[in-house]
Amino acid sequence: MLPRSSKVPRDSVHHPVFARFYARWSVTADEKGGVAAYRRELLAGLSGRVIEIGAGNGLNFAYYPAAVSEVVALEPERFLRKLAVEAAVHSEVPVDVVPGAAEALPVKSEAFDAAVASLVLCTVRDAPRALGELRRVLRPGGELRFFEHVLAPGRGLAGCQRALDRTVWPLLFGGCHTARDSVAAIEAAGFELGTWRRFRVPESGPCLPTSPCVLGTARRPLSDADD
Repeated sequence: MLPRSSKVPRDSVHHPVFARFYARWSVTADEKGGVAAYRRELLAGLSGRVIEIGAGNGLNFAYYPAAVSEVVALEPERFLRKLAVEAAVHSEVPVDVVPGAAEALPVKSEAFDAAVASLVLCTVRDAPRALGELRRVLRPGGELRFFEHVLAPGRGLAGCQRALDRTVWPLLFGGCHTARDSVAAIEAAGFELGTWRRFRVPESGPCLPTSPCVLGTARRPLSDADD
């Protein structure tokens, strides 16, 4: 697989304090907050070659079904990437953990049957560009699976989210922006939305307390007029 030229540095994301916090908290959220069940649902039924962006410490790896022939997992943060490499060793499917940013995926176009974005679209610097890259590397008809926390529908909480995004939240939580409308961004990037739902998770889960998450599917169209 040939790398795609990019101006994005290999370690363009560096959040050493948050990375260590996330490595501990995410395990607790999986075990006690019920997040593991959402990971299992997110990945159920996948097959073939899969690319995962923002793999973090590799908690998804344990839930890839046996029909997956290969996972290429990108993680730009060095500490989390090291943990992901360790998790890949214990995965039942082949997982190749590589550095790289979602906005410039170092892989060929139309090389994957599916893509996974799990709790990452809130942190990427340029969400439209990242989603455009995911569409590029998916084969026509390829599937995007997403599990993200998003902007709340209520005006009060949405206003709180936006205020936090403009101030302390991204600084404290590794660039996270709680008020992004990831579903609308996925559709705007040219994907065809499939089934998806909005829900709330326990406070120990991956969302700002009382803010919603979404979990669903989308596809790259079989014919892209602008490709």
